[in-house]
This record gives sequence, structure tokens and C-alpha cells, in this order.
Amino acid sequence: MTEKFTVSPSPHIWGKNTVSKVMLDVILALIPAAIASTYFFGLRALLIMAISVVSAVFTESIIQLIRKKPVTVSDLSAVVTGLLLSYTLPSTVPLWIPAIGSFTAIALVKQAFGGLGQNFMNPALAARAILFAAWPIHMIMYAIPGVDGMTTATPLAILKAGESELPSLWNAFVGNIGGSLGETSALALLLGAAYLLYKKVINWRIPFSFIGTVGLLTWILGQEGLFTGKGIYSIFLGGLVLGAFFMATDYVSSPMTPKGKIIMGVGCGILTVVIRLYGGYPEGVTYAILLMNLVVPLIDRYTVPRVFGEEKKRWEI
Repeated sequence: MTEKFTVSPSPHIWGKNTVSKVMLDVILALIPAAIASTYFFGLRALLIMAISVVSAVFTESIIQLIRKKPVTVSDLSAVVTGLLLSYTLPSTVPLWIPAIGSFTAIALVKQAFGGLGQNFMNPALAARAILFAAWPIHMIMYAIPGVDGMTTATPLAILKAGESELPSLWNAFVGNIGGSLGETSALALLLGAAYLLYKKVINWRIPFSFIGTVGLLTWILGQEGLFTGKGIYSIFLGGLVLGAFFMATDYVSSPMTPKGKIIMGVGCGILTVVIRLYGGYPEGVTYAILLMNLVVPLIDRYTVPRVFGEEKKRWEI
């Protein structure tokens, strides 16, 4: 025989998508939130985004040069990490916070484990959790949109404290409330999420099961008794929409199987509600996603389909 056959691992059918194309779609989907953030919090929001993105790209380049690896910043994954991290920060943070956060996300969570595709949790969320543990005061000083020099508690903190003067549902939906840069405007985030779903960059299973679980459980386990919670209102507060569509759906740190994605979403939703209602911290999306990231390998292991299809029972007469 003169023909030679090459045996290689999967995938054997190549798609048209590349890492850079997927990351570019994510960046495009995040633009409406960037516009809304700049509108409500001013040009300082853009400055924080820029510092976070530049720091992430610079850190990845330097580490890859030190490790004598190909510099892969052109795949735009570092840009996405820096942008997502900036969306989790208040507009009042010192400008060194996004720089340190991006360094932490890229150096400790991504490159320390081998780079893109090897990180076991979402780098931006892990960095945000570290920043919150190290500098909590800076991370909870939320500006009032349109009012310079004044800060406020987030609606989630007001709700958790049992106070009645909450922003209207409309303000919570469009983003005219105190909060982090990219999480306040659910409207802008949903526009971006619709784009990602249309382009089939993300799957509906994780975000829909995540958000649905939070809304349902919040309504059932209300602070004033069963079935008294503000389920719909809670969906548009905090980082739920941002986390559900842009963080929990991360290809590397989320399950690969359809059943696993549902388990991931429901698990994130349960943990978010438990932390919000019974924890000492009014928001739970960050820690819920990070905790579920840790069990993704276990989820994939027990939800993987049979290699040769479903086994059928044989009936003997």
C-alpha cells in the first residue's frame, strides 16, 4: 500500500470558528454595557476599562515572553478577561485596582495553569474575589449615577437589609442604580446576550437555568415568608445577568454536555440565592460561579453520554 493514513485525536471535523472570532463576538456583545456604563458613570468608567484591558494584555505578553512561549494576545482572550474584570468594579475604585486585578487574573489564574484552555475557573471572577478579599472597602463604594462624589448601597444591599426604599424596576432594568460598571444595566447586557445567542457563541442552557433558578427560589424563599420574595426584581440586580451570560458560559470552566450545562446553571442559581438570602454578603453570583467551576470536571464525568449510544434492554421470551 502506498497510501498513508494519519491517526489523530478529535476533533476530526473542523469548524469555521476560531478563538479570535469567538472573543471578538464577546467583545462586540459587551459594547452596549460599556456604552451604558459610560453614560451613567462618566468617562472614568472608560478609563477603568482601558487600564484593565491594557494590564491584562501586557501581563499575558510579558509572561509568555518570559516562558519563551508564543505571544498569543492576538487571540483577544486577554482583552475579554480585562474587560469582564472591569465590569465587576465600581467606578470609584483607585486606578491601581484594575491593574492589579488584571495581573492577578492573567498571571495567577490563567498563565500559572498553562494559559488559555487550562484555567480551572473564570479568571476575571477569581481576580474579582481576590480584590474583594484584599480591599473590600474600595470594592463596595458604589457611585450614584449622575451624582459626583457620592456613593450609595446597591439595591441588593438595601433589599437584604429589609429597607423599603428600593429603586423602581425600570431603573434597575436600564441601569440607573448604584453598582459595578458593567452589571447595572440589564438591558444593555441582554442586548449583548441576544447577539451571542444569535451567533451561537453561547448556549441557552446555563444562563436560562441560572436566571430561572434565582428568580424562582428568591420568590419562594422570601425574607418575609414563603412566596413573598421579589423574584423578578432580583433578576435585574447585582451581577446576575452579567454572570449568567458572560461568565458562567466560559468554554473552559463550564460543562461540555447538555445535561451538565443545566446542572451548572441550577447549581449556580441555588448557591447565589443561598448567599444572597442567608450569607453575610448581599451578592452571591461571583462565588456561586467559582464554586461550580470547581466541580465541572465531576459534572462532565457523570453526564457524558455513552460512547456507542444508549444501551437498549434485551427482552427474552
